[in-house]
Amino acid sequence: MAKVRNQKFVTPHFRVSYPALFEPDAPEGQEKKYGVCMLFPKDTDISALKEAAKKAAINRWGPDMSDWPKPLRSPFRDGDKDKPDSPEYAGMVFVNARNKRRPGLVDGKKKPILDRDEMYAGCWARAELVAFAYDKAGNRGVAFALNHVQKVGDDDAFDGRGKAEDAFDAIEGADDVTSSEVAVDDLFDEGTASPSDDDSLFD
Repeated sequence: MAKVRNQKFVTPHFRVSYPALFEPDAPEGQEKKYGVCMLFPKDTDISALKEAAKKAAINRWGPDMSDWPKPLRSPFRDGDKDKPDSPEYAGMVFVNARNKRRPGLVDGKKKPILDRDEMYAGCWARAELVAFAYDKAGNRGVAFALNHVQKVGDDDAFDGRGKAEDAFDAIEGADDVTSSEVAVDDLFDEGTASPSDDDSLFD
């Protein structure tokens, strides 16, 4: 059977986890690569990913599944079973995608993302991937190469910081006085402590 080039495709929306999109990264002892862990809610239609994975396996080992090596590693993992201590993985199917080459990063208007803080763990994105089969050092399976990522929305960050508006109660009368309405001289009334070098600790 003649092999064909595995096709590129775009995923449904997913929540970003463990992004390594500006610098390559890897667990100790492994080759550093760019990548992202994609968290798909279990009600998401990920048939495009499954079909691409199946085609990659057929391209490598043929159409008869009985001829495929066993065991064969699947790229699809159940967050409830495999990450029971990580609440952000609850109700999710997670899939890793990596590449030695840095992926292209764009926002919803297809403008390049240059600020790495924009692509944080917890935001929503979609990706262009290519599925491929591998057989190396006794490990066999299907995985996904990461080509590009597009950010599609914000959400609570997985770092636990949350949003500033959720951290405080509203202050009564806060709208009555703003920093622009305070006279400059009032900032330096006699007896007011002047800035010191220690202030840099709280910048």
